[in-house]
Amino acid sequence: MSAESKTAARDPGRAALRRRDFLLLSASGALLGCAESGPRRPAQRSTEFEPMWASVADLRGGLASGQLTARSICEALLDRIETVDAAGPSLNSVIEVNPAALSEADRLDSERRAGELRGPLHGIPVMLKDNIDTADDMQTTAGSLALVDSGVPRDSAVAAKLRSAGALLIAKTNLSEWANFRSRDSTSGWSARGGLTRNPYFLDRNACGSSSGSGVAVSAGLTPLAIGTETNGSIVCPSSVNGIVGIKPTVGLVGRSGIVPISHTQDTAGPMARTVADAAELLGALAGADPLDTATHSGGAGAPGSYTEFLDDGALRGSRIGLLREYWGRHPGIDRMLDDAVAAMRSGGAELIDIAELPRIRESNGPGFELMLYEFKAGLNTYLSGLSATAKVRTLADVIRFNETNRAAEMPYFGQDILESAEEKGPLTDQAYLDAVTASRDRCRAAIDTTMSELELDALFAPTTGPAWVTDLVHGDRSSFPSCSSAAARAGYPHVTVPGGFVLGLPVGVSFFGPAWSEPRLIGLAHSFEQSTRHRDVPRMQPGTGPA
Repeated sequence: MSAESKTAARDPGRAALRRRDFLLLSASGALLGCAESGPRRPAQRSTEFEPMWASVADLRGGLASGQLTARSICEALLDRIETVDAAGPSLNSVIEVNPAALSEADRLDSERRAGELRGPLHGIPVMLKDNIDTADDMQTTAGSLALVDSGVPRDSAVAAKLRSAGALLIAKTNLSEWANFRSRDSTSGWSARGGLTRNPYFLDRNACGSSSGSGVAVSAGLTPLAIGTETNGSIVCPSSVNGIVGIKPTVGLVGRSGIVPISHTQDTAGPMARTVADAAELLGALAGADPLDTATHSGGAGAPGSYTEFLDDGALRGSRIGLLREYWGRHPGIDRMLDDAVAAMRSGGAELIDIAELPRIRESNGPGFELMLYEFKAGLNTYLSGLSATAKVRTLADVIRFNETNRAAEMPYFGQDILESAEEKGPLTDQAYLDAVTASRDRCRAAIDTTMSELELDALFAPTTGPAWVTDLVHGDRSSFPSCSSAAARAGYPHVTVPGGFVLGLPVGVSFFGPAWSEPRLIGLAHSFEQSTRHRDVPRMQPGTGPA
């Protein structure tokens, strides 16, 4: 979306704000070409002048004191979107600004003045990935031109909970089209509707996917909070390579109604933020039962009211953490980072247990993909059938035909072989599908549960993935370092990634994951690690070729 179209959705006459924001950005070294040579910790900043870097707690304090208003925060972030996302470095992480953002901010301010706070996020901006339904003037397209102007019947469960908590839904974020489930040769962060999202550390590097826009928007100070979705790695990978925190919850903790689906076995929405504390705040607002998602009726209904109570600086002390050693020995820079992380955890009082690998996880790869093909066809056909009368597509077969008809716009770089493979699948009663569930979900659950029980572990630990690779629209994604996301993703289990360090100036996250409903323990461990290491750093948006 162009800067002009974003501006048209906003109040005119705020040139002074734009100039002020530009000066602040320049002073902080965040604009193109103002990079320092190596990572550093962000300096302490005044929330009075820089709400783009403030924590949720600081924003809430500023709102409560009257130092800030929802409108002033919204204006500053909208200006930053224009300056950094649409122009300047052109990160391209925002696919659409909410045209009612400022009027919604005014409404939230009015409610605050009347003493009517909706919840703990009252007036706090949040961006949502563009596969999450909002019943407002923003669209939900999964990045596909096939879904443009397809009205949705209601807010998703996620959007409804955010509004109930008082959050300001400021924008939708770009993503890998169809949440990276379109082609085996796809490029993460690209969609036909939104174009290519760029990594804010080095602009030629990939932002990972599919929640690429959400990861970049949080990292670059466009929003304090964003929602991503994950089927396998789509929250934790973009969080890792963009230097932020991501929480992939247990399937069933967060409602999925109104989210463009891939797999009902693995899909979940989750928080993306700059700190574990902010991610925990957002998870508390999202968790809970969804009447239209039966997976939430047990775990979601029993969710704690808040996850911030589990933010324990000393959580590492006395913990037992399993180190998945299969991820060592693949890259010297990552090995050094991991060794430093191990030393920090040991210094924090953790007992560390070496594990060669989780048993039989690799055997789940083929069945896991088969499961997703079956569930994608069934789930997408159901989702599309509920769209408004203006929708151009009603089935997966319609989407495939639309892409063929609009090949120049929809398939300039890669095709739709995954969509075509999914369309060939039969119903969910097929024996091949039932066998895939056993060989994927059940196998991964058993591997995690058995390993953790036998070794009496609090969490499993590994690098989330490697440093961001150079974006290549010709050949697609070419990362040489494996992700650790599959075991927890296929099991439907929770996974938290937190900044773990830098490799040649590129951030790399480390992961804590474990059995179902272990979010409280994982959040505590990740927070304790974060507080003892503080690896998060402001991206410099360096141009040209990044490190090799």
